[in-house]
Amino acid sequence: MHSEQFAVKTSSTQRRLEGKIAIITGASRGIGAAAARLFASEGASVVLASRSEQEMTHIVEEIRSVGGNALAVPTDVSSAASLEELVRQTVETYGRLDIAFNNAGIGMHKPFIEYTEEEFDRVLSVNLKGVFLAMKYEIIAMLEAGGGAIVNTSSVGGLVAGPGLAPYSASKHGVIGLTKGAAGEYGKHNIRVNAIAPGSTLTDMMARWIALEPGIEQQLIHATPLGRMSNPAEVAEAALWLSSDSASYVTGATLLVDGGALAR
Repeated sequence: MHSEQFAVKTSSTQRRLEGKIAIITGASRGIGAAAARLFASEGASVVLASRSEQEMTHIVEEIRSVGGNALAVPTDVSSAASLEELVRQTVETYGRLDIAFNNAGIGMHKPFIEYTEEEFDRVLSVNLKGVFLAMKYEIIAMLEAGGGAIVNTSSVGGLVAGPGLAPYSASKHGVIGLTKGAAGEYGKHNIRVNAIAPGSTLTDMMARWIALEPGIEQQLIHATPLGRMSNPAEVAEAALWLSSDSASYVTGATLLVDGGALAR
């Protein structure tokens, strides 16, 4: 989604996140950046979290230029101290936390036996431990606020496994487990926790995979009944719905956003 496509909705149009405070991790590009723009356009004050401070600053300026409210906090999601600080700054700046979209993640693609221990640890540290740590501090803040909504980014790889993606798939399966565990434990506190499972999406991570493996793009498109990949803004819409009051009776769910790929 480019800046010319992004505009804060007027007061005559009902905005789905009006007055909400939202954290979005992995917000410097791809699905996270699209979500930051979308959530802001729907009335949320958005706190962007990523290691890429320069890219986040550009998005924050873009959101503010059209009347939105945004803040960038450099964050390493594999670090408990960094995530605790992210939530602390959010609450200090805006008074509370209502929504969290835990989207940060990394991926690698190589044969199972070629992964090193360090690579395995890195993928799990960002994709799984990062979600656990983020939720830990987000839930503490939401308990103080009287409730909230959390959305975690899993993947179709969290439901099935493909060749070359074993650590990634393991981490994304784990995200679904964490989501269900937190949903069951904190529903009584008015905290909803759900996951999205995107399929083939035109992100930087996908572009790197396509560059490394000629022919994979057409294979993925052919495997998708809708006959194309998604764009990040389409996936962000699913996260928005789960974050909004429209999904007020949905928790512990994993929403497929895969163009029907797993329907076959």
